[in-house]
Amino acid sequence: MTSACAVIVAGGKGERMNSDIRKQYLMLANLPILCHTILVFDSCPLVNRIYLVIPEIDFDFCRKHILEPIHLSSKVHLVSGGKERQDSVYNGLTAIADMDDIVIIHDGVRPFVTPKLIEACIDGAAKDGGCILGVPAVDTLKSVDKDGYISNTIQRRDAWLAQTPQAFQYSLIKEAHDHALAEGFRGTDDASLVEFLGRCVRVIPGTPYNIKITNQEDMVIARAIFQHLTTS
Repeated sequence: MTSACAVIVAGGKGERMNSDIRKQYLMLANLPILCHTILVFDSCPLVNRIYLVIPEIDFDFCRKHILEPIHLSSKVHLVSGGKERQDSVYNGLTAIADMDDIVIIHDGVRPFVTPKLIEACIDGAAKDGGCILGVPAVDTLKSVDKDGYISNTIQRRDAWLAQTPQAFQYSLIKEAHDHALAEGFRGTDDASLVEFLGRCVRVIPGTPYNIKITNQEDMVIARAIFQHLTTS
């Protein structure tokens, strides 16, 4: 059985949420969003350690209000976040002691991932080096220029919307981050850094429920998803 450590990135400021509280600490039903996310990873038998990347100023808050109330079985290491998400992930990677592990990287504000999907990503990374979740695009995709005009229509059959978790063999994702740092490359997700390195990443089906909560509209959808999943 392949083991993995998780890097959960929760360093966002929540500017698009228009809230005084960071989005990862907003309440979803009875717990902060981040608690729901951590609990899923804690319940996955393949995950043996969690590296929680948050603003350093939040360490005491997280120990008291996020970690203590949920009584985890996994060991959680707090890691200081960086200026941007890519920097935060890099900090999480450099904190990992066991470089033979699979590392699975996840957004702290995606609370609806499941242990089964986490395991599928880990298994995919063990076989192929890198594996991420995604969902096929269902809307027509347009490439639009800076003036707001359509430049071309993207073939939908080839387009997937990337999600997290994204799992990689540690040596591969660390090399990808080191290379991106040296070249000044900024990616929109970790898979893009591996692509920039010239390596392939497998995509496996995720679920439309696995949304990233970034604004007030997402909170409305998240509450509906939570209600559906807990009553169905």
